[in-house]
Amino acid sequence: MIPRELLKKIRRIEIHTSHSVNDIYAGQYHSAFKGLGIEFQEVREYQPGDEVRTIDWNVTARQGRPFVKLFREERELTVFLLVDVSRSHLFGTAGQIKRELAAELGATLAFSAIKNNDKVGLICFADRVEKFVPPKKGTQHVLRVIRELLVTQSTGRETDIGAALTHLDRVTRRRAVVFVISDFQDAGYETHLRAAKRRHDVIPVVVTDPREQVMPNVGLVELADLEEGRSVLVDTGSRRWRLEYERLAHAAAQQRARQFRAMNIDTIEVSTGEPFVEALTAFFRARERRR
Repeated sequence: MIPRELLKKIRRIEIHTSHSVNDIYAGQYHSAFKGLGIEFQEVREYQPGDEVRTIDWNVTARQGRPFVKLFREERELTVFLLVDVSRSHLFGTAGQIKRELAAELGATLAFSAIKNNDKVGLICFADRVEKFVPPKKGTQHVLRVIRELLVTQSTGRETDIGAALTHLDRVTRRRAVVFVISDFQDAGYETHLRAAKRRHDVIPVVVTDPREQVMPNVGLVELADLEEGRSVLVDTGSRRWRLEYERLAHAAAQQRARQFRAMNIDTIEVSTGEPFVEALTAFFRARERRR
């Protein structure tokens, strides 16, 4: 039995994300991702402007006039959401925690997928895989995905993106569109990401919070590491400390961006307290233009 409060959350996310999908994403989603390949559809007589390489020489020889082959794109995709549920995603200072933002964004992508008749699968992970939902179609399946995004708890403290990508490799042999939704507070995942990109269309979705980039002057503050359990007392009144904090945060973000560019991987960046509509729209439009 699903608790009433959880049902309310699921319903709220369903209404909010379905509206976004209907208004913005559905057509752009369809255009942004290539199908798995092309399949033969039929032949017809050659018309001026047709590609010569599409001529079906066997039919042409039998009919005594040129015919060309017509193909269509195989549209059905498998979309996997790899969602970080580690303890660092329980952080948030802008009206929501990163975990809630990841759930809403994942729901939007899932509804976009089923609207285009694609399958959706889910892997929730922390330092190990916490939940696996095999890819399926349909609204009821997406509602299950949303429920798992909200209720799946981490049994470990840290983040291991490589473990999630390794599990993905075990559960699917088919090429998929893979959204890795995480704050990427992990090290050593680059090798796994590069290997996954050779088989799949991998899109990292970086989830952040404003206070991870800029720290205000609020005097003495105890900062806790949610993954390692350590805490430290800092004086945010120190301008030198705040500048060093911002410098380190900026350097880490720049290093991550360089790694993604080196792998030729498209990314999406979202932040708590801000609508992710603009970021997703920009991503879809950029993909559409490139196609």
